[in-house]
Amino acid sequence: MENVRVSKKYQVVIPEKLRSEAGIKPGDRMVAILKSGILTYVPVRPLRSTKGMIKGLDTRHLRDERDRF
Repeated sequence: MENVRVSKKYQVVIPEKLRSEAGIKPGDRMVAILKSGILTYVPVRPLRSTKGMIKGLDTRHLRDERDRF
């Protein structure tokens, strides 16, 4: 856990250790999520970066229910 400070322009610097571990680079996009008073930023990854993640997974059973009829 790291402490950060919000600037007068509402900017926050993500500590280097966290940036490195999360693979965040300048220009990356993030999604801000507020739930139960907790603000979370999640990096948006390009679809191409997920290529091969589910290699070999049988997705035939994941079809939409309406496709089954």
